[in-house]
Amino acid sequence: MPLIPEEPQIHESAQGPRATPASGRTAPTPRPVPGPRPAAPPRPGRPGPHRPAPPVGRTPRDVAAAKPGASGPVAPAPSGGASRTPQIQLIPATAAGALDAAEEAVDLLLESGRTPGDVLVITTGEPHPWAAHELSFGDTSYWAQHDAGDDVFYADAAVAERAASRPVVVVAVNGGSDSVAAAALPLALSRAGALLIVCGDPQQINAVLGAGV
Repeated sequence: MPLIPEEPQIHESAQGPRATPASGRTAPTPRPVPGPRPAAPPRPGRPGPHRPAPPVGRTPRDVAAAKPGASGPVAPAPSGGASRTPQIQLIPATAAGALDAAEEAVDLLLESGRTPGDVLVITTGEPHPWAAHELSFGDTSYWAQHDAGDDVFYADAAVAERAASRPVVVVAVNGGSDSVAAAALPLALSRAGALLIVCGDPQQINAVLGAGV
């Protein structure tokens, strides 16, 4: 019979000391709950894509650095451009069609970006209608337009010596004697800064220039 009172005492003593500290420390148990740390992983994920961006920004700088390097050697070339002879282009045409061929060449030059003041047209036969019209007002007004340099200028081979150099010279071998062409072509070559276009008979032009154009 003495075993009966001892059993409830064992249960009370086991519950007593464990219950008292547990009852007083029930509040700190919810503390680990407010710590949501899954929000931290998205933050390191955002700077990740921004970091590869800077190397992309460096590559165009390297390309830009290469471009000036290529332009560097090109710079000294224009200085020696004065010694270069102009390019020569031959447009086969008969004496009757040389003036029309020259007109088409001028149109193409202007369409390609040349300004009218860059072009001088020399005729070996009949003068260009524009020149004939302007000369009807006298030499002074005619050459004044040449000096203005803001439009295509048409000159007869006989007076072409008075014309100043221009980047492009177009010669229409539209008649005249061989001696006229022989004098006009070298003169046109000396007046052309970058390009000489000759419209006429290839055999006659090659014989005069002696360049096998």
